[in-house]
Amino acid sequence: MAPKPKPWKPDAYKPEQEEQKDTEWLDKKDEGELAELDDEFQDDRALEEYRRKRIQELQAAAAKPRFGTVEEISSNEFIEKVTNTSEKAWVVCFLYKASHAGCVLLRECLVELARKYHGTRFVSIVSTSCIPNYPDQNLPTLLLYHNRSVVKHLVGLAQFGGARATPEQVALVLNGYGPVCVSGDGDAAAEAAAAQEQVRGLLERMVQQREREEQDESSDFDD
Repeated sequence: MAPKPKPWKPDAYKPEQEEQKDTEWLDKKDEGELAELDDEFQDDRALEEYRRKRIQELQAAAAKPRFGTVEEISSNEFIEKVTNTSEKAWVVCFLYKASHAGCVLLRECLVELARKYHGTRFVSIVSTSCIPNYPDQNLPTLLLYHNRSVVKHLVGLAQFGGARATPEQVALVLNGYGPVCVSGDGDAAAEAAAAQEQVRGLLERMVQQREREEQDESSDFDD
């Protein structure tokens, strides 16, 4: 005789666990959402201060200039778009010539960085238009500006990895002189994450490059 099936019982009720409201929870909110929480932390002074701080950070980030491209400029625009802009943002000025192979490679890297780091202005100008008789042997060149002054004059591709230069390697070099390639929103955690992403991206590209070289070597042996 088959045993009787056990009577069905609904699962015991488990109330949904309330999301913990802490600094990480606040970091996920935009300015409008944070403003709506003005009565949320009346009994928690630390979180209320953090909420106000985040609102100020987001407002400051929104007020900063946003760019996003490598903008071609003329010598007449240099003071306005490089010197003057550097009062509020970092400026990377790319001296180039169109026929120069190293300039082509570095431009590709800068285009990717400009697209990713909107808070930094990237501009390009023909080298001899910027500096008369500037020697081609110094190309490509980057002029790094901040607070109306040249912070660094970077000549050639070697420091970026030569013919294997990558956007991540360029970003790491630039960040050695200041927060050039960072999120731009004033969030220390986001800037740290951006730095980690640059290192991770560089390592991934190095691995991919090595794999391609090994495949090429294998093909040579097969021939």
